Amino acid sequence: MTRIDFYTNVPDKIAYACRLVRKARSARHKVVLMTDDASQLAELDAAMWTFSATDFLPHVAASDVLATQTPVLLTDNDAAELPHRELLINLSRRTPATLDQFARVIEIISSDEDDAAAGRKRYSAYKQQAYPLTHFVTGKS
Repeated sequence: MTRIDFYTNVPDKIAYACRLVRKARSARHKVVLMTDDASQLAELDAAMWTFSATDFLPHVAASDVLATQTPVLLTDNDAAELPHRELLINLSRRTPATLDQFARVIEIISSDEDDAAAGRKRYSAYKQQAYPLTHFVTGKS
């Protein structure tokens, strides 16, 4: 069953996602990042190119011809064909349609009240479906 980790109270979802991708890539994991829309996808894409002067985060859009050969995929489309099923990082406010196809899902929830409310709804829904859940509040020890 898919393991789901919630990271809440995140001040900058895009920067946090980049850090998670760097950590996942250092462990040689393949990653898919799901965004709300094309605008957030473009912001994430730009951030991944400029995130670090010393770390390269190889990534393409899930629809790119190189998707099967690239370890990090970006998408805003639940219906996208995704060759990687190891780790999904969800930046969107919706439940990913392909949730069950991944070994692990990381939900990144900001401190914005609308985003937090959507995250609480997903957490409750996942809990009712008996997914194994963990919850980390950023900025707290």
